[in-house]
Amino acid sequence: MSTELDAAITQAFREESGQVIATLIRVTGDWDLAEECLQEAFALALRTWPRDGVPAKPGAWLTTAARNRATDRIRREAVGAAKLREAAELHVPAEPDWDESGVHDDRLRLIFTCCHPALPLEGQVALALRTLAGLTTAEIARAFLVSEATMSQRLVRVKRKIRTAGIPYRVPPADLLPERTAAVLGMLYLLFNEGYSASAGTDLLRPDLSAEAIRLARILASLMPDEPEVLGLLALLLLHDARRATRVDGQGTLVSLEDQDRAGWNTAEIAEGTELLETALRRGVPGPYQIQAAIAACHATAAHASDTDWAQIAALYGELLRFVPSPVVELNRAVAVAMAEGPEAGLELVDKLTADGALPGYHLLPATRADLLRRLDRLDEAADAYREALALAGTDAERAYLSGKLAEIS
Repeated sequence: MSTELDAAITQAFREESGQVIATLIRVTGDWDLAEECLQEAFALALRTWPRDGVPAKPGAWLTTAARNRATDRIRREAVGAAKLREAAELHVPAEPDWDESGVHDDRLRLIFTCCHPALPLEGQVALALRTLAGLTTAEIARAFLVSEATMSQRLVRVKRKIRTAGIPYRVPPADLLPERTAAVLGMLYLLFNEGYSASAGTDLLRPDLSAEAIRLARILASLMPDEPEVLGLLALLLLHDARRATRVDGQGTLVSLEDQDRAGWNTAEIAEGTELLETALRRGVPGPYQIQAAIAACHATAAHASDTDWAQIAALYGELLRFVPSPVVELNRAVAVAMAEGPEAGLELVDKLTADGALPGYHLLPATRADLLRRLDRLDEAADAYREALALAGTDAERAYLSGKLAEIS
């Protein structure tokens, strides 16, 4: 298979799988069947596209192929007339029976199905990431800082609960949206994060996932225009995405924030994100996404790295800890404190996290410690910390960055 064709199939899987599986789940109502038929459709693509060429609309081709396989499977397993009618209905080309929400978007409907309040919160978000983003169980486990086996069990339990409880595939009426908002926002946040900083693989960035998270966040903002945390999340995603083009260099190596070319930042996204944040803050109901957007705005609106208001960022992280008492937030606050008050102050906080056994396997903890030790000219200790971070890093871009830093001090 040619490199170009291989890249086209990989791109189709990344960009189309979420939409294909969302459609399949809508028409079959069976999560496992949808996932299996999606895999069969891609296996067929691997066999036929090298011979026939990549279709003009890969997503439509894959949807048709997967739907045909679902029809065949249901027919083979049919028990009585009801199953046969179900199989026949898969071929009906008419418009789907949209629910009263009026949202004609299978992916958003699938998110709300995953985020039903009858399901455990972490299970809701994990299932949405697995189904919509096509993330592996291992990648989702890393996002939640749990073992792959634990995450696999959670996914099985959630899918079983959806099936046995008969949870409907629809966006709920407006009065029921708030009870699912937290889980939907969490899912979109993690979906964007996987696109902005992949947990594993060759590339640090997966722009298709980031773009999809922003698209869905826009739809959600149109559904809930008066919900400040929805506006805050969209602002956060835009302000982060504005820096995407400068996060890796021409060789695919990670570029630190202070070394990024700010002329390459997307000023339109920064302006839109800042305006959304101001609108959200005027509601007077602060929340974690608004606070994170405010932190991102501090970075995005600083003309030079030296203009960054690190004291304000440290204070915002302190406020964020009231909403999200997480060791990841504590680590980010330690970085801000180091920049505002000096590396000794930041290292004291990082060493406390290390001593507490927080964030096991999280490469950014030793990477941060290494950077602070380097700034303090404690190079032997810094080298050890860089090696520890290097062993834990999940992407080639991060490993290249850490290797470069290690080489500088060695």
